[in-house]
Amino acid sequence: MLVPVLLFALGLVLLIKGGDWFVDGATGIAQRFHVPDLIIGATVVSIGTTLPEVMVSATSALTGHGEIAYGNAIGSIICNTALIAAITVAVRPCPVDRDSLKTPVLFFFVSAAIYCLNAYLTGYFSRVLGVVMLLLFALYMYLTIRQGFRNPAPPEEAAAGEPENSKGNSMGKDILLLVVGAALVAVGADLLVDNGTLIAKALGVPESVIALTFVALGTSLPELVTAITSLAKGHGALSLGNVIGANIFNLVLVCGVSMTLAPFRIPQSSTIRGINASLVLDIPLMLFVMAFLTLPALAKRKLSRYQGVVLLILYAAFCAIQFTM
Repeated sequence: MLVPVLLFALGLVLLIKGGDWFVDGATGIAQRFHVPDLIIGATVVSIGTTLPEVMVSATSALTGHGEIAYGNAIGSIICNTALIAAITVAVRPCPVDRDSLKTPVLFFFVSAAIYCLNAYLTGYFSRVLGVVMLLLFALYMYLTIRQGFRNPAPPEEAAAGEPENSKGNSMGKDILLLVVGAALVAVGADLLVDNGTLIAKALGVPESVIALTFVALGTSLPELVTAITSLAKGHGALSLGNVIGANIFNLVLVCGVSMTLAPFRIPQSSTIRGINASLVLDIPLMLFVMAFLTLPALAKRKLSRYQGVVLLILYAAFCAIQFTM
């Protein structure tokens, strides 16, 4: 047990340092091209912080553990929204650029509608659906990047949000920070998930619960580290964009890769009134927490502290239910 604990601690250190460099590189690039923080968070940062989910889910699907791939994606979206975004909002509510937020939110709910219709009607995630999801990912990236360059951040806003340690950095250094930071985050998350899962199994935690809670939290740690680092550096919009972008990527990229490599059925490890618990609890909660976070933000152009508090309560209740079913 000592070796897994030590490797778990090493993974945490790599995540923290990697997250710090990743945010510095991403914001440096965003400011150089006057791209809004929310856009860079919803694209470049989200790809980097979603790498652990892609690796874990693809490996799980290929090795015949579809329940891990499925639970990791759904659990990560719930964790990203009701824990990570909730912490950001509860600690430091921030104004929201409605124009920058509309495209990511629309893509999430369109992708979620396709995903949910398939889940409730067939319960089977086919290779064709995986290809459709990957095409949606490509379209989202194209439209979001185009929007970012068509609606650049005002020069004074970019200058005001510039982190001190990125001032004077060359483009090469910003890219190096981004790449090295992403690599450290990916390696750190891998160490955390692998060794954290060993520790959880040693304590007798079921695999289905591990997928929806422990693995989901472990692979979402890059988003958590990025959120905390972004808050500390005064980039709340970067954190929000990262969470929303990561949620989209969990549906269209993580699930798309898993389905394309190895199609699978919805796992059924527990039921609620005779119905698959995932259809009654997990998917509806995923949709609700995203709606609760984003729809008021679009309507009021800002996030409120009460949203963060409510989401944190919901996440605590979700975890408690998972461990008691």
